[in-house]
Amino acid sequence: GCPDHILNKPGRLTEEEYSKVKEHPVIGASILTPIRELEDVSREVKSHHERFDGTGYPEGLKGSDIPIVARIISVCDVFDAITSDRPYRRKMDTKDAISELKAGLGTQFDPVIVGAFLLAYEKGKIMSIEM
Repeated sequence: GCPDHILNKPGRLTEEEYSKVKEHPVIGASILTPIRELEDVSREVKSHHERFDGTGYPEGLKGSDIPIVARIISVCDVFDAITSDRPYRRKMDTKDAISELKAGLGTQFDPVIVGAFLLAYEKGKIMSIEM
């Protein structure tokens, strides 16, 4: 749902490009909604960029109004984004990703979800590729 020239841009996005990127949760949900077996998942896909403090997008949902699966996807998505190479930056190590998750407790992320994620990581249930 987002043009490759934006996704693969090596530098900072313009305001217009960022607005286009912010459409992807709604586009993804609209792709899934007609598929009966995935209709329920479409709400979680649509909400995975909502923030726990209500400042996210596309609807500005807050706290428990954000579907729990979307809150889980949000934490996993950020961890993956930080620990993966991107056109605009090299991947960072796991310690940096964990620091970012902790820094976003209660604002970007549900503290309970981050706590569960970190516990699973510490127990070896979640792995990242370190190089």
